[in-house]
Amino acid sequence: MSVNDTPRPNRLHIALFGRSNAGKSSLINAITKQDAAVVSPVKGTTTDPVYKAMELLPLGPVVFIDTAGLDEAGELGELRKQKTLEVLNQSDMALIVVDAVCGVNPCDRQIAGTISSKGIPTMGILNKIDCIADQQTSHAGDLAVLVDQAEQELGCKVIPVSALEQQGISGLMKALIAAAPDAEDKFRIIGDLVSPGDLVVLVVPIDKAAPKGRLILPQQQTIRDLLESDAIAVVTKEFELKETLESLGKKPRLVVTDSQVFLKAAADTPKDIPLTSFSILFARHKGNLEEMVRGALAIDGLQHGDRVLIAEACTHHGQADDIGKVKIPRWIRQATGKQLQFEYASGMKFPDNLDDYSLIVHCGGCMLNRRQMLWRVEQAIRAGVPIVNYGVAIAYVQGILERAISPFPLARIAWEESGTHE
Repeated sequence: MSVNDTPRPNRLHIALFGRSNAGKSSLINAITKQDAAVVSPVKGTTTDPVYKAMELLPLGPVVFIDTAGLDEAGELGELRKQKTLEVLNQSDMALIVVDAVCGVNPCDRQIAGTISSKGIPTMGILNKIDCIADQQTSHAGDLAVLVDQAEQELGCKVIPVSALEQQGISGLMKALIAAAPDAEDKFRIIGDLVSPGDLVVLVVPIDKAAPKGRLILPQQQTIRDLLESDAIAVVTKEFELKETLESLGKKPRLVVTDSQVFLKAAADTPKDIPLTSFSILFARHKGNLEEMVRGALAIDGLQHGDRVLIAEACTHHGQADDIGKVKIPRWIRQATGKQLQFEYASGMKFPDNLDDYSLIVHCGGCMLNRRQMLWRVEQAIRAGVPIVNYGVAIAYVQGILERAISPFPLARIAWEESGTHE
């Protein structure tokens, strides 16, 4: 990804589902007008999900996800099916691709029901209409009947197309744009907290953990959101924060800091200036900040031998003083005085069984879209396991969470209901 690209997590995720050889890959190629997906008459050509980013005006940046067929048999087929179903946890919209010659089958009906139960906007696509045109003389009338039948069986609108012949693709694009979920303010991070002309100071450490030659994604996205809101972003390092604040001509609306230097930023920021962190902004932006606040309170209840899961959505080479593997475990052990077992999960895979954990500490989730992060939070809630993210946890163990969530009324209510502030 270049610095000019929209990050994948900020794109509308549109996933294609259906049986093998229904033409999902061909359809993505027809929509994108590129050979983005490998197409073959051999059943099961698509194995792992394939992601293709594009601009779909007027929707803007989207990513299409090509998935393996849901009817593949055997042990390998079941593994591919599991990967396909996992894609639902990040899908903003689902397309069920049906072979017009074969019609809707049990796999199609089953996935339609699963998608519906998750509340994901859905559209059916009746592909390969060129094949039935070759077989039938009263094509128009028969096609209308097939579309009507498919709509009844899938429970959603169905668009007839031929990916091979590029028939109906423009109509499909228009239908996609009309049916896509409203993305207005979908990716606001900080813009609703400021007014045009407001100053916001961003505290950005430059250390060994910082990527060479660039800012990390949450910092980039926060700056962009401020610019789009006509606010003024002032970026400084933690050791220059005090001097920066003293040199400004007016009081900033907000100070946002990297969580790792929370204490330093809190000490140098006057009490009458609101202070929070990038990670707390992302706890609200990506997930459920109120649930994260409640999760932080569970730190006090940890006991000797409890298992704590540290979950990171990205994979990176660990540093000597890594935030997830070193600093957070150290800070939690110091705050609780307990001997705890820390376990780690990274990348897109999230553990299926959470029951054995007493706490989940999750990263900010900048590499996940909102639906993925909310799904992880929901899995934790269902398992009865408290979940907190890095920034909220750090602020809590360092005694500054009440101040750090002061800009967020719902989070303050969750804090006040706990009685911790008393």
